[in-house]
Amino acid sequence: MDYRRLFDLFGYQEARFSNETALAYKRQGQSMVFSTRDCQHKINQVSAFLLRMGLRRGERVAIMAKHGSPFWNFLDFGMQQIGLIVVPLHATSGVEELRFILQDAAIRACFTDTEELYATIHNLQTESPDLEWVVPFYPLAGVNPCLLDLLAEPSSEELETIKILRESVVENDLATIIYTSGTTGRPKGVMLSHQNIISNIKSTIALLPVNCDKKTLSFLPLSHIFERMVIYTYVAVGASVTYAEGQEQLLSNLREVRPHYITAVPLIIERLVEQIMANSKKGSFLRKRIIKWAIELGKNYYDSKRQPLAYWLRLSLARILVFNRWRKMFGGRVEGIVVGAAALNPVLGRLFSAAGLKVREGYGLTETSPVIAFNRFEPGGSRFGTVGMPIPGVEVRIVNPDEEGAGEVQVKGPNVMLGYYQQPEASREVMTEDGWFRTGDVGMWVHKRFLKLKGRQDDMFKTGAGKFIAPEAVEKQLLHSEYISQCLVAGASRPAPYALIVPRFDKLEEWCKAQKVHWTAPQFMVLNPRVQRFFEQELARLNQDLPPYQQVQQFLLLHEPWTEHSGEMTATMKLRRKRILETHVKAINELYS
Repeated sequence: MDYRRLFDLFGYQEARFSNETALAYKRQGQSMVFSTRDCQHKINQVSAFLLRMGLRRGERVAIMAKHGSPFWNFLDFGMQQIGLIVVPLHATSGVEELRFILQDAAIRACFTDTEELYATIHNLQTESPDLEWVVPFYPLAGVNPCLLDLLAEPSSEELETIKILRESVVENDLATIIYTSGTTGRPKGVMLSHQNIISNIKSTIALLPVNCDKKTLSFLPLSHIFERMVIYTYVAVGASVTYAEGQEQLLSNLREVRPHYITAVPLIIERLVEQIMANSKKGSFLRKRIIKWAIELGKNYYDSKRQPLAYWLRLSLARILVFNRWRKMFGGRVEGIVVGAAALNPVLGRLFSAAGLKVREGYGLTETSPVIAFNRFEPGGSRFGTVGMPIPGVEVRIVNPDEEGAGEVQVKGPNVMLGYYQQPEASREVMTEDGWFRTGDVGMWVHKRFLKLKGRQDDMFKTGAGKFIAPEAVEKQLLHSEYISQCLVAGASRPAPYALIVPRFDKLEEWCKAQKVHWTAPQFMVLNPRVQRFFEQELARLNQDLPPYQQVQQFLLLHEPWTEHSGEMTATMKLRRKRILETHVKAINELYS
């Protein structure tokens, strides 16, 4: 048996490696476990319920959830197998964005998992003429009914109708529309077919050493294609999937579930390191020195290079004294951490891998279902600082390379989207005449076959000195500082690059205490002359590892972080550069006055 459509996956799992713990989650302290057969049963219950609602093939139905759960999967597959189009909504989306999507996609029904999200969509219902139902996953006070109440045994007639509808869905049919907010402009609905995503699953399975004997833990939102495709892949290989209660409970869930594989975004890796470092401060002076030594050793780890024997001896000692405790914090048996959605600091990748927590970074876009390239787990198959090699079946080319070999990354393969929903002109613009998808990313080949990204084509700028700069590369260097939380580098037509910097105020407060600088509040500390001089010195240190034309000459310290809620970051944690620069244009001009 093979799988050609996404909703075939649990049937495939049942035939190949039926799992008694296919999906599991914990909510309000209560654990629930679903076998492969249970999952198929729940999916049919969802399909029957949706048919009773009067929904018909081709109509769009939304899911908006703060947390992943088996019920997200049941809704997803239950909609797909009767020909409904699944439209995931990011829980962090603003009201204007949601209003646009509900109207643009003519959403007929929306399912939510929290009271807050239910209220948000319910309040938009009067402005969304096609939105007939807003249904919470779980019971809410004053709201009836919820999804759990509506799931019932399908009748024989309903099962027959589901069977007929299943058979009518083919690989090239539209499966889902995923709206990408992007860093500029209105959201675009990316249309992905069953074949788009299935091709990505089958290409990725060959690269991931995950099988039916492995446990996995999921804590990223399923509204993003990255985590959703990973869950599909876990189902295809028969691995057990447990959904975390939330990112706040991540460490306790890791210890409880003891997964073999997890997926993460760089921000979560950074937060985990912060938690580990915070715990390390509680030890004795000697303990702190040992941890600092082990971390410095780990930062010099290279998976692809033969290290001297002396290094391996020191690393073995560091693992015994320090890193084995880190592994226990992750449950004690993590074999791999797959990272995507944004660039990972190579130092963190080396540090975690030295600790025995193999981190592998990949690259993709919603438009490519999503994976384009991936660092392998086998020896010689990874390079820190790159996004790996193209996956099987996906072609990658670099167009119009500069003297370094960097140019636009273009992609061709069965994973490339059908187009943007109701935006034919935008769909044509991102495709070349010979059928390649323009990613808009700038990249180059290193070590002959590994793809290294330099940034977004639209984000590059030309300084007054005539030099083109990819800001992400400079920002990545600045973020090596433990005193910088966020930064944005710009400088179009300026003499040299400048940086907007949000300090890490917990670390800055420690520095102030050590230097006997009176601490007040962030909005005042960013103006403090001694703090300003300290950041001048910090930038001078960081600039040493940059070419002269990329070195930051001016900076502005900001006291408020950039967030999704402030509208300065996208749902995938990318900076909305134009908006941030417009907000601070007056202060930026004063840097040069």
